[in-house]
Amino acid sequence: MDAVLKELIDKAKALALAGKLVDRSLLSSFLDLDPLSEESEYLGHAAREIARVVGNQGKVWTAIGVDYRPCSMNCEFCSFGEKWNLMSNTRELTDQEIVEDAINFVNQGASWVTLRTTEFFDLNRLCGIAKTIRENVLGDYGLVVNTGEFDLEMANKFADSGIDIVYHTLRLGEGTATPFKPQERVKTINAVRDSSMKLAYLVEPVGAEHTNDEILDVLDVGLSNHATLCGAMARVNIANTPFQGSQEIDEDRLAQIVAVTRIAGGINVPEICVHPPSQKALQWGANVLVVEKGAIPRSETNCCDAWKGFNIEDAKEMFKTAGYSI
Repeated sequence: MDAVLKELIDKAKALALAGKLVDRSLLSSFLDLDPLSEESEYLGHAAREIARVVGNQGKVWTAIGVDYRPCSMNCEFCSFGEKWNLMSNTRELTDQEIVEDAINFVNQGASWVTLRTTEFFDLNRLCGIAKTIRENVLGDYGLVVNTGEFDLEMANKFADSGIDIVYHTLRLGEGTATPFKPQERVKTINAVRDSSMKLAYLVEPVGAEHTNDEILDVLDVGLSNHATLCGAMARVNIANTPFQGSQEIDEDRLAQIVAVTRIAGGINVPEICVHPPSQKALQWGANVLVVEKGAIPRSETNCCDAWKGFNIEDAKEMFKTAGYSI
């Protein structure tokens, strides 16, 4: 093993555990490693040690896709784009269905319940759904929204409705693979930062073509806006969308990116998520897995089954294998 790289990884781990920033050039050098190298293995073990220090607890992020309908934004990685014509029907879950799903998730031990909507979903209705969940779903869980763009005034309305966390990101390929202006996405992220809510933010959707600089640029936006949950999500290339046939990253590269997000976030970002679920990424520092049902933008099938059949019990078994408490 390269002694210089070993020393650099040790230095980065020490900085992360001290709550200090790790220099971007160091993070870039870690992303440059061969994911199958001995040095990457050492990097992964360092990231796992940080996860152990900050709590060593495996947590499940659940998501309920509220509305299943074509979206005029036509992001090239999303199966909901109206241009792709993949939907044979439309559907919006009722409040009762959403509450039942939330109760089931919380009773099984979910740490978060996320309401995911399409871009133009009525945000006042979303506040109403959140209030209904808080009134009817007992337990200790974070209530999350993953929705369209909004300002600080709307962010405060979300918080008043019982929402704790917003999932929002500057995505890889923003402005090219999507029609969004990057600055508009960042404005929404800033609104979350300036509210009483917390920000959840993954580096996503990662494809094989994305460079280390692109990955670190996106990661920096999350960390500079004080994300408390970070991590990485691989792009799923859906048939009959523009990314059909494109190269997807493998589990080794995904785990490497996750390890770098863990080291970059250190003790300031206690929760690191990986999606799709990956045993290797858990062994390299991730402690959060996603279980989702309803409308899912990474699915080629119609609403509303669990994504690839992955459930909370599956997640718990993966956490146990990786040595996390639950």
